[in-house]
Amino acid sequence: MSHIYNLAIIGAGPAGIATAVESYLQGIRDIILLEKDENHNSTIRKYYKDNKRVDKDWKGQKVELDGRIYFVDGTKESTLDFFDEILANHSVELKTHTEVQKIEKRETNVGESYFEVFMAGGSIMAKYVVVTIGRMGKPNKPDYKIPLEIKKRVGFTLDGCIGDENILVVGGGDSAIEYAVDLSAKNEVTICYRRETFRRANPTNQRDISNAIMHKEIEPILGVDIVSLESDDERVKVNFDTIEFRVFDRVVYAIGGTTPSAFLASSGIKEEDGKPVHDENYETNVKGLFVAGDITQESGGSIALGLNHGYAIACHIQGQEG
Repeated sequence: MSHIYNLAIIGAGPAGIATAVESYLQGIRDIILLEKDENHNSTIRKYYKDNKRVDKDWKGQKVELDGRIYFVDGTKESTLDFFDEILANHSVELKTHTEVQKIEKRETNVGESYFEVFMAGGSIMAKYVVVTIGRMGKPNKPDYKIPLEIKKRVGFTLDGCIGDENILVVGGGDSAIEYAVDLSAKNEVTICYRRETFRRANPTNQRDISNAIMHKEIEPILGVDIVSLESDDERVKVNFDTIEFRVFDRVVYAIGGTTPSAFLASSGIKEEDGKPVHDENYETNVKGLFVAGDITQESGGSIALGLNHGYAIACHIQGQEG
C-alpha cells in the first residue's frame, strides 16, 4: 500500500496551521498540509488590504487561547510573518497549488480505516483528515448574471483597481467598508448596501465609514438593492430596485462567502443550517474526519477560535492514538 500520513489537513489558514503545529507539539508526526493557492493564508493575502489591522478577537468576542500558539493583534504583514515563523519551526510538510476534490474513507485488509484524499493528478492517504477551508475561498456572488463584456470591470477583491476611477463597492460588512475607505484615497467611491445602517461592521469600521460619508469622501446608497448589471460602452450600468440606474467604471463586491456544500457532501460530511455537523471535538459524522475554522461558524473571521479548534482536534487525535 502507498504511504499513509498520520494527518492530512486541507487548507493552510490559521485553523489549518494551528491543527498542524498543535498536533506536532502533541507528538504526532508525518503531517501534511494541503493548500490550493501558492502560499498559506491566501484569504489574508487576497482580501486584506496592506497594513490592515488583524485582531485575535472578531467583532469584539473575547476568546482565550487554549493551545501553545500565542497570537496577538497585529497587521496583515505581521500576521503572515508570524505564521511563516511557526511553520518554519515545526516539521510540517506544506504542499501548495493542491486543490482537493473529495475525500473517501477506505479500509485496509486488516480492518483498519484510513482516508484517500483526491486532488488533480493523484491522491494521498491519511489516517486522519481535517478540513479547514474558509468561506472566503468561495466568495458570494450576486444572483443576477454579470455580462461577459464587463467581467473585467467587476471583481471581488481590489485587484485591478488602478486609481482615478468611479467605483461602486457593494456590501455592508467590514471588508466592504475597508475596501471603500481604502479606494476613496485615489478614486470616486460609492458604497451600496441593502440595509439602512452598517451595524454588521466592527466599531472601528463603523466610525471610519461614518467619517468618510460625513466628509463626502464616500457616497452612500443605503436601503437599496441592485437588480442587474449591464454594459454601457465598456463601463458598468447598475440597475437598482428603487432609484435610477447609475454608471460606474468598476464594481467591487464584498458580500461574504459560502460554505462549499458540494465538496462537503462529496466527502460524506452532513450539513445543517449551512454548516457542517460536528461534535465538541470538531469530528464530523464521518469518524476520523474533522472540520475547523471559518467553515464551522455562521460568520467567520475569528483567528482565535480557529487556533482553538486546531488545539482541540490535536488533543483529541492524540487521545485516540494514546
